[in-house]
Amino acid sequence: MEFFLNTTEIDDRPVYITGNFNKWNPKDPDFKMEEIDKQHYYIKIDSVLLPENIEYKYTKGGWENGELDDNGKVSANRRVKRSKLAVKDEVTLWRLNWGPFKKEYFPIVELVDDEFYIPQLDKTRKVWALLPFDYYKTKKKYPVLYLQDAQNLFNEGTAFGNWEIDKKLSILAEYGRGDIIVIAVEHGGDDRIREYVFKNPRLSEEAEGKKYIRFITDTLKPYIDQKYRTLKDRENTGIGGSSLGALISIYGGLLYPEVYSKLLLFSPSLWVEPNNNYPLVSFQHQFRTRVYLYGGKKEGPEMVTRVRAFEKSMELWERQKLFDFKVRTVINEDGEHQEFFWSQEFPQAIEWLYFDSMDDPLSIIERAYKSREKNYDFD
Repeated sequence: MEFFLNTTEIDDRPVYITGNFNKWNPKDPDFKMEEIDKQHYYIKIDSVLLPENIEYKYTKGGWENGELDDNGKVSANRRVKRSKLAVKDEVTLWRLNWGPFKKEYFPIVELVDDEFYIPQLDKTRKVWALLPFDYYKTKKKYPVLYLQDAQNLFNEGTAFGNWEIDKKLSILAEYGRGDIIVIAVEHGGDDRIREYVFKNPRLSEEAEGKKYIRFITDTLKPYIDQKYRTLKDRENTGIGGSSLGALISIYGGLLYPEVYSKLLLFSPSLWVEPNNNYPLVSFQHQFRTRVYLYGGKKEGPEMVTRVRAFEKSMELWERQKLFDFKVRTVINEDGEHQEFFWSQEFPQAIEWLYFDSMDDPLSIIERAYKSREKNYDFD
């Protein structure tokens, strides 16, 4: 069966066809289209590989770079019978790293305090709140995610780039996944390592991780719950970050499972705890905790090994009846230790952690999960 594609928007990214014939993998090398010229592409697929009723789409190598309709919205699946020998399609617009982003869905970014006092550390820190775009037009209460390293989450001009969570939250909001408040806490600059680790003489003689987590849990969260319309219970409260920010979030989840039910862990610095000797508190009943655990194979030879070791530790804690984990592990074959890759993963993590039970056929994020089996390793 032959597929011919005409594109209006021209760029140098290759084009792939994906569908129910290749598990919706958006970057399957076997289904990369031949470039006739910058606007025309072609592929011939053996009919043996195709189901009777074909559903498919075109991408530029990922759902974050998929086709859009003439109005800039995610287009519906294309459908055709296998009996049709040739198909001619047209794509007007393409996504670029989940963009274009619609300003009307951008979150409201508020500076909670330019110098929020941390009594546990006797320091001050900037804290931001990213509120749903329609926060002041509703009376809803919202779940909350506390993220570390605010300097690298959404502000332009940062040293290492940023996650662009404001843009990614706008995408989530456009597809009904935007009902969440994100609290972004600035890291301490030169004190970052000290504040994000527990007792570890190799890194810091005066580790302050326990004090920092107490600040988030005992000081900041009550303040946020009073200032904003939040859902205060543990089922609607999460904590997360990347690198050392993910490590301190692990500590928070283990020490305060009665507060946090969701952990967003991107490329955690597990080398700091090579033996996974984390502090655990024994409770009378297991706390069900969702963990989104992400690592990239190009982050170093030990990243994937340590991520798998941490999985085994969680399994052990389950057997000891300390926790009841629900874990999604994502290993990105091309992932490096960079904000760009954490940015790409952020929408998927938010949806799985907070909105997994929702049934929305328009969800581009859920389709992305189902489509990347050959490039990503999901557990």
